[in-house]
Amino acid sequence: MKKFKYIAAQLLFCCVVFSSCDKYLDVEPKGKQLLKTTNDFDLWLNNAVLTTETNSDNIMNYMNDNIDLQNVNTPPSTLAELIYTWAPQFTTDLSSPTYLWGEHYQRISLFNTVLIGIDAAEGGTASQKASLKAEALLGRAHSYFYLLNEYAKPYNAATAATDLAVPYITSDDVSQKTPARSTTAEIYKHIIDDINEAIPNLPTDNSNARFRGSKAGAYSVLARVYLYRREYAEAQRYAELAIAGTRAVMIDYTSPATFPTTLNVVSHPDVIYGRSSAAFGLPITAEFKSTFAANDARRTVYYTNWNSTVRGATAFYAAAVTPAFQLTNSGTSIQEMRLIAAEGAARANNLSSALSHLNEVRRNRYTGTPITTRDFTSTDQNAVLTEVLAERRRELPFHGLRWFDMRRFDSEDRMPTVTRTNAQNVVVATLEPHSNKYTLQIPIQVISFNPDMIQNP
Repeated sequence: MKKFKYIAAQLLFCCVVFSSCDKYLDVEPKGKQLLKTTNDFDLWLNNAVLTTETNSDNIMNYMNDNIDLQNVNTPPSTLAELIYTWAPQFTTDLSSPTYLWGEHYQRISLFNTVLIGIDAAEGGTASQKASLKAEALLGRAHSYFYLLNEYAKPYNAATAATDLAVPYITSDDVSQKTPARSTTAEIYKHIIDDINEAIPNLPTDNSNARFRGSKAGAYSVLARVYLYRREYAEAQRYAELAIAGTRAVMIDYTSPATFPTTLNVVSHPDVIYGRSSAAFGLPITAEFKSTFAANDARRTVYYTNWNSTVRGATAFYAAAVTPAFQLTNSGTSIQEMRLIAAEGAARANNLSSALSHLNEVRRNRYTGTPITTRDFTSTDQNAVLTEVLAERRRELPFHGLRWFDMRRFDSEDRMPTVTRTNAQNVVVATLEPHSNKYTLQIPIQVISFNPDMIQNP
């Protein structure tokens, strides 16, 4: 019980960070800081709100199938319990913050402030202004990507033109009336158009501030976008462009002496487009634990009590074992791009390319000499794809993406029923294939101020 209270407190702390927001979209009102110069707008993009995925990652992590919480009330009542059991709403309190929706729209409002004001800013060159505008376009697109994968159905090309998504906002004036929900196809077009518009004016290298935009960062976000549209050839293409254009390099988990010394995860050398989050103290399921091989270095880099056989004792908790990794990068990384490229190649039956990308990851995660013993080899397409997907799950377990993966796998009939059981092994919740729970309901706080907005089932 003590562990569960700690986890719940951690999640609640993360969720209240953005609680003072406008009631319509739950975004921070403009005008808190007067932006006059190009340098002001440059500093604006360093805002911690824009570079820290405090709410979204924690909530998405609690919804995925890697986590195992035992002490759940019947019926679930706390914030963590409601999220963990896929409740339609995370609260019935209209004065409570909108834990995901509001955070993303707050960021969108801040990026819109740059897009609206940068051209008239004092000082700076036209090139500097164009670069800052490009960063804001990329950041806004990234936030809409999250909103789409939370509040719209998983992408289906046949229905995207009619599936409802989220309101599309290009203003930072929160007094404006909230528009109706755009369709999934419309929001994806905005995302892709914004990123493509941004690319020519983005810097080539963001190594000095990896949470800021770059060409490789834009390609990496496009790789994610096409991955979750299940357009795997395009996802692979953009992932490989990101790999070719970045200076990011993988961290070798088999060599602790080479680990970064900084605790700032977005400064780590494997980051392409960084977003810091605090995912820790998360007990893992026995099923997920069983997918790790005995020579997988991640077992002792990220997890506590690995050798324990007690349910819930093994937890994703790098802060307790590897302080440099105590924060999680939910932004893009070189290893994520390798795995996206591997998946695209495997699905196209280009197994040599798939294994090349996959084994670049494995050589930095598994022990064994010579280094080739760490490689996965197979001439069977299904075996290679299965291993790529398993490696993706092991590599990105609590990075805010597993829930999105579950949604797209469910669209491909790859997701079994997920069951939550309490400490007495009594079932407290189930997530069945093709359940409406894979798409979040719009928060009731938003609906209460926008009664004409159509709610998800």
